[in-house]
Amino acid sequence: QVQLVESGGGLAQAGGSLKLSCAASGLIYGNNAMGWFRQAPGKEREFVAAVDWSGRDTNYADSVKGRFTISRDSVKSTVYLQMNSLKPEDTAVYYCAGRWGSQTRTTTGDMDFWGKGTQVTVSS
Repeated sequence: QVQLVESGGGLAQAGGSLKLSCAASGLIYGNNAMGWFRQAPGKEREFVAAVDWSGRDTNYADSVKGRFTISRDSVKSTVYLQMNSLKPEDTAVYYCAGRWGSQTRTTTGDMDFWGKGTQVTVSS
């Protein structure tokens, strides 16, 4: 059974930083591309960042490019999202997601399993 558990969310001030973690279990971890998505109140869930099975190929939404960094630690079976220069518009529930495929994807429909999410709130 695949399980993704996010942690690291919380409250930050604008311009601050947070680091999210996603611990994965039940996967053939090295063969799975992983990603982060977010959903703000009243909005659809949107793509944030993705990393391929090797960790060498990454993909970012334009809104976070240059501020967020996705990475993975295969030994720990964990995916991270380092978020710097946070803005109030980054406020959302952040979801970790994975897929039964090695290449990155940016749409929710292409992801096969999801965590329950962690709240990130950025104050101005």
